[in-house]
Amino acid sequence: MTSGSVTGPGTGEDEPRLVVRLEDVRKEYGDHHALNGVSLEIRSGEAVAVMGPSGCGKSTLLNMVAGLDRPTSGRVTVHGEDLTGLNETGLALFRRRRIGMVFQFFNLLDDLSALDNVALAAQLTGTPARQARRRAQELLDELGIADRRNAFPAVLSGGERQRVAVARALMNRPALLLADEPTGALDSHSGEQVMDLLLDLNQIGQTLLLVTHDPRLATRCANRVVDLADGRVVGERSLERAG
Repeated sequence: MTSGSVTGPGTGEDEPRLVVRLEDVRKEYGDHHALNGVSLEIRSGEAVAVMGPSGCGKSTLLNMVAGLDRPTSGRVTVHGEDLTGLNETGLALFRRRRIGMVFQFFNLLDDLSALDNVALAAQLTGTPARQARRRAQELLDELGIADRRNAFPAVLSGGERQRVAVARALMNRPALLLADEPTGALDSHSGEQVMDLLLDLNQIGQTLLLVTHDPRLATRCANRVVDLADGRVVGERSLERAG
């Protein structure tokens, strides 16, 4: 895997810059506080895992960073862009150009091949189809799944589908890769493979924000863990990764 093809903005020899900043972010649904004054910073090259029990606000936090949801109050800034100031069209463009997202259940299009699922992410930003397919092929090759490029999601294993989903998330060289329970739907072997892949990506400079309830994923892939409970940050710790 080569850093020139996979990683996005934010790699290099300079002082790591701020990629994500949440400032006193609150999200309310009626009387329920999904997020209650969360502040968080993530710098270029970090791998941060957000952990906590179900309903603690993990997915809401991820949706804020992805621009999929708006805070009731507070500010969300990603790669220098104040998301709270963008309209829906602006948020959609931001997601396509700056954010890569990996989901628990893959979210692949069943009627497209693996290659076309990956290439579509670039075509939606205006990249010519031939160029998009060339980069998609490169990514599938680097992620060890080039031989499955013409297969449709229904005939891929869970681990293969998640690799395709990671390739799709990396298509536009995102400043930030978001992963929501990326091993949650996988068996142990496939989960280990995806953990290794995420670790490899971070080690060549990709900034990661992971949401998980699995301590194995956090300790394997993250260098910092943020603990949430009842919509608040209740703890934070650095991790030393082997190797």
